Amino acid sequence: MKKYILYAAIVVLAGFFLFAGCKGNKPVEEIKENINMENLEKGTFAAGCFWGVQDLFDAVKGVQKTVAGYSGGHTKNPTYEDTCTGTTGHAESVEVYYDPKTVTYKHLLDVFFRLHDPTTINRQGPDVGSQYRSVIFFHNDIQKKEALDFIADLEKKKVFDSKIVTEVIPAKDFYKAEEYHQKYFKKNGQSGCHVLRSPF
Repeated sequence: MKKYILYAAIVVLAGFFLFAGCKGNKPVEEIKENINMENLEKGTFAAGCFWGVQDLFDAVKGVQKTVAGYSGGHTKNPTYEDTCTGTTGHAESVEVYYDPKTVTYKHLLDVFFRLHDPTTINRQGPDVGSQYRSVIFFHNDIQKKEALDFIADLEKKKVFDSKIVTEVIPAKDFYKAEEYHQKYFKKNGQSGCHVLRSPF
């Protein structure tokens, strides 16, 4: 009888400590969201399906937060279904919040041009439509200049066989996509649909 009482006590204590430990720990994503945004800068990019774009930017050292959404269009508060019609003017986009002390905007541009084909108009692989176009939404004149200079350098080096068609336009209203689109590949345990090419 004493043996069973002792066993029961051990089980209860183990459960207590396990519960206490779980209660005190936050999921990795939740911890990452609790960041100081004051010292971060923002870049916004569109390069095809935002699932893969977000996934690759999340892997960049110095990127503290990313948000998948819709930008560049005229429809207010668009849904995914709205954007898929290609009539909203919006492109599937990703806001990238980064620490400029750790990663430069130029490096983000490098990642951006390596993760998609910037020479195809309104298309990335099998995804066709204006919502999949290549866009750099600049937030200030410095970002605009760096983006245009980066493109000019790629063209000069003839990195791509065809002309770069990436739009470089001012950042407009950004609408966060539905929650199931955020960190899509991490949530579903899938690999990304974009491939990061070797450095230029």
